[in-house]
Amino acid sequence: MICANQYHTRLCGKVSENDIGKTVRVAGWVENIRDHGGVQFLDVRDHYGVVQVVVHDEEMLRDVSRECTVSVEGTVTLRDEDTINPKLATGTVEIKTKTLTVLGRVYYPLPFEVAASTETKEDVRLKYRFLDLRNPKVHRNIVLRSQVISFLRRKMTEMGFLEIQTPILSTSSPEGARDYLIPSRKHRGKFYALPQAPQIFKQLLMISGFDRYFQIAPCFRDEDARADRSPGEFYQLDFEMAFATQEDVFSIAEEVLTAVFTEFSDKKVSPAPFVRIPYEESMLKYGTDKPDLRNPLRIIDISDLFRGSAFAPFRNKTVRAINVPGCTAQPKSFFENMLKFATGIGMKGLGYISVVGDGEYKGPINKFLTEESRAELIRRAGLKTGDVIFFIADEKDTAPKLAGQIRTELAARLNLIDEDSFRMCFIVDFPMYEIDEETGNYIFTHNPFSMPQGGMDALLNKKPEEILAYQYDIVCNGVELSSGAVRNHDPEIMVKAFEIAGYTERDIQEKFTALYNAFHYGAPPHAGMAPGVDRMVMLLTGEQNIREVIAFPMNSNAQDMLLGAPTEVTEQQLREAHIKIRK
Repeated sequence: MICANQYHTRLCGKVSENDIGKTVRVAGWVENIRDHGGVQFLDVRDHYGVVQVVVHDEEMLRDVSRECTVSVEGTVTLRDEDTINPKLATGTVEIKTKTLTVLGRVYYPLPFEVAASTETKEDVRLKYRFLDLRNPKVHRNIVLRSQVISFLRRKMTEMGFLEIQTPILSTSSPEGARDYLIPSRKHRGKFYALPQAPQIFKQLLMISGFDRYFQIAPCFRDEDARADRSPGEFYQLDFEMAFATQEDVFSIAEEVLTAVFTEFSDKKVSPAPFVRIPYEESMLKYGTDKPDLRNPLRIIDISDLFRGSAFAPFRNKTVRAINVPGCTAQPKSFFENMLKFATGIGMKGLGYISVVGDGEYKGPINKFLTEESRAELIRRAGLKTGDVIFFIADEKDTAPKLAGQIRTELAARLNLIDEDSFRMCFIVDFPMYEIDEETGNYIFTHNPFSMPQGGMDALLNKKPEEILAYQYDIVCNGVELSSGAVRNHDPEIMVKAFEIAGYTERDIQEKFTALYNAFHYGAPPHAGMAPGVDRMVMLLTGEQNIREVIAFPMNSNAQDMLLGAPTEVTEQQLREAHIKIRK
């Protein structure tokens, strides 16, 4: 849709053969200028596409340069057959220019070629993000993000969810990450906090009598950047349901995610129901709680085969193994490079055994296996001629993670990943507690507001490390899309659960006043989750860095290169906020 005005009567990307012979006006940015011996060809680009403009009068091009904005009026004609560009929607037509007006000049040299901006150093791109966003690929990412968010809103509304906004200025609470704090001008020495998630508010909405809530929620966490995590803020499809079970939440998530990935991608999408994988099984088979199910390799535990072994590096260690079918065909350099990778992630080595013939095994570890243990290894791993089995041995907490990294690297080097699919799963049965390595005390593994499996009985009669929680993640292609939980709605269970993690009832009353109070007035069972919007779009676009799908991201050092944040403020502003900077 276009509002015809003094700048344009047609969108650049919508000029077509139906306009041949008509006088049109287009407006946009000059993408390219080509001189063909007295005849100038301009590619003019707007949000909707590119159209070729032909200029015979060089005087019209005074002050025209790449990336300036222009308004062009002229007659639409058919291109010569040998100049047709099938890559463009407008590639069969061009505009013979009658008038050309420069609307916005370029006063300084361009810091980079817009078409090649993605090859530029990131800090430069972000400083000139308004230019970077003109790059068609970057531009399309942001358009897709908008379309995905619109689709999610429609889908959630269709399923009976109400979109309700929750406060941005809130209070600090121990939710696992550092808060962004905001000093209060009116209340000296007190601070607001930006919400790490709408966790408490969405639970309060359920207690308030709303049945199904959602929002595209901004979340703020003072965390370091990763490829799949933007520093500062991110957005999630936050939803919560009253009188709901874990399976109810899974059903909604399956419907929404299947729909959005099917709508915006041609790749195969896991059909519902998504596979459910207990946390303990995931750590064993995949070496991570974020498994990429496109990778066909699996990890097995063979610690018992080396208990009391004469091979010292494996003796009484946690030993994991990965069978790679057909790997004996790989050159010597493959194994050398895998060893280099293994030592690079902290392993002391990477042992392996090759099955070179019927009953013939090669490798230094082979001699440390008894006939019985070798037969058991063959059975567990399904070894056959041509296979290579890799071994990872370390301490109990370290070996699974190292095995997971080796599994990922093997699949990448051998091109085993199915790049044409989105494979989703739920990780379930997370441990409620873990032991803090520094203090030796029990701490919550994930969300402290989750319901323990077994309720009060489990809290009273099980060891804390044995208690499982109704917590779950959705993982897609090795990327954690979402966390969620069945919430703890019982104040007595809440007090006991927090007590194990070192909190007193008074601590709960002070830190979670509203929620603790509300639980005493008829709280319904409720559950929910929050798939990450940024990560969804990252997967749909195939980008390796999440900042490629955010319009104005911070850099990896949590700096806004465009606006200069964080910045110093005036002494007057500090005084108003009752803050004094320590030297």
